[in-house]
Amino acid sequence: MSIGDRLASLNAFLNGLSAILLFLGWRSVKAGKIFRHRAFMGSAFVVSILFLISYLTRFYLTGTHRYPGSGPMKTLYLGILLTHTLLAATVPFLATRTIYLAWKNRIASHRKIARFTLPIWMYVSVTGVVIYFMLYHFA
Repeated sequence: MSIGDRLASLNAFLNGLSAILLFLGWRSVKAGKIFRHRAFMGSAFVVSILFLISYLTRFYLTGTHRYPGSGPMKTLYLGILLTHTLLAATVPFLATRTIYLAWKNRIASHRKIARFTLPIWMYVSVTGVVIYFMLYHFA
């Protein structure tokens, strides 16, 4: 297994872990467990930063990877990749702003932006794993 393949696997793992942490953070806040919510969301943020470092390293070392298949599966892959990429570009800004508002105890503003940040961040994390499997295992 090449370093690029190893990094791609690590990226998928980190994306999946981020999705799990986001889900647990969401469940915690719904249960009124604010300390636990902060811990899970902070952990999701750190894991996402580690993902970004790993992803950029893999991209630097191996460049882009084209989907090797064709037909409806390639169309599906490209559709997922397009939405994933566009939304992924917003996550660092949304997540940072959402965390900043919580840090400053501006909870009403935090809740307003978190309603958008969470589903976008979750979608990006989950589709990152889907893209990995489509590109490296199902094509």
